[in-house]
Amino acid sequence: MGISADELSAGLARVCARVGLGALSLEPQRLTGGAVMESWRFGAGGSNYVLRRAPSLAFMEGRPYGHSTEAALIEAARAKGVTAPHVVAVLEAADALGSGFVMRALPGTADPKVILACDDPDGLLREAARDLARIHRLRPGDVPEGVPVMDYRAAIADLKQQFMDAGGDRPIIALGLRWLEDNCPPEVEPVLNHGDYRMGNLLVEGSHLTGVLDWEIAHFGDRHEDLAFGCMAVWRFARYDRPALGLGSIADYIAAYETEAGVTVDPARFRFWTIYRTVWWALGCLKMAAQWRSGADRMLERVVISRRTSEQELDLLLLLEEDAPEDELARPIAFEIPPAPQGEATDGELAQAIFEWLGTVKDRFEGHDRFQYAVARNALGMISRYTHASIPAVENPDLAAKMLAGDANLSAPGTLAELRGGILAAVAQDVPKYPALAHARKKWTGE
Repeated sequence: MGISADELSAGLARVCARVGLGALSLEPQRLTGGAVMESWRFGAGGSNYVLRRAPSLAFMEGRPYGHSTEAALIEAARAKGVTAPHVVAVLEAADALGSGFVMRALPGTADPKVILACDDPDGLLREAARDLARIHRLRPGDVPEGVPVMDYRAAIADLKQQFMDAGGDRPIIALGLRWLEDNCPPEVEPVLNHGDYRMGNLLVEGSHLTGVLDWEIAHFGDRHEDLAFGCMAVWRFARYDRPALGLGSIADYIAAYETEAGVTVDPARFRFWTIYRTVWWALGCLKMAAQWRSGADRMLERVVISRRTSEQELDLLLLLEEDAPEDELARPIAFEIPPAPQGEATDGELAQAIFEWLGTVKDRFEGHDRFQYAVARNALGMISRYTHASIPAVENPDLAAKMLAGDANLSAPGTLAELRGGILAAVAQDVPKYPALAHARKKWTGE
């Protein structure tokens, strides 16, 4: 539900009175980010708190559990030594704030740009491994009822259905889905998975972990899933060279985790879950456009994130091509940007002009509005680069259907080269600053 500043303050005053936090002393301020849930920082009784809430009650429909279960899960993790927030209140209907909960504010920042420039990334990586191992010590009896246990095959089938619902026309995702079906490992004793353990959801002060945030998709499953997710290229941000959370090497991350957890990490299972979560996030990006179109959530981030699907397709192809024949890996690819247009301004050039003008008014925005401003500029940048229809697209329903059925793969002459060229062009249009793009271009073209 949309909510005004006055309604938000009034609702928080009711929450504070109900749980004894004292009178509001700092008006709520929207925190930047939050592509799924909203976060608001406020003060009461001389202390600072954070409200985490859904943008609407409808947004919570179909989720495996609600905010009351998430809050109890966070408290259970904190009791096991995890650096988790202290939940002080769960919203009730009488609060008129929708669905959510209130936590004590923690010191530090979740901004990856700041965190990845810290003085001791190796020490922070060890602390992150420590907390992940502590999360994985939790078993079903330690948390409230309602936290699901992952069925690997059912999860893959769900991803496949999401793919078909989104048009089923993207060959690289289809190739990934088929690979998952063919390489699904046997299930192991489930441990609690945070589900979103990566840079952006870790709160850090200096070089020390101060909080593990965003527990909304926690579930029981294979510990390798959590380990792999944080090492995906997308969560390294500017530090593509440091694959473990953007902080260090995967070998060091796993060694620290193994020492804390007392287990041995299986490289094959790690690779499976890296590919699984790359497909998962590709589809997560893709379906955000449908959420926006439906009206369930008209946040600007939705449509922009949907155009980041190509990032994950690039990462997925880099992972999957490890199984391709040597002669296909060596095959040259066609990749070129068409010449600049002539004559009157194109739609893309109009978007570029607005993009450049917005850059002159940046200082007029602050808080969450500044974040939205940045998202809007990104959207205009994407539009400005879609000037030439001759740049190849990544949608090919016929090839995707063959990939999904197992009738086509990277062994077919020229297929890998075609996919490489198409995805390079797509990411160059969508997110040209994506760090993996430079890596892939150098690997595939020598540029």
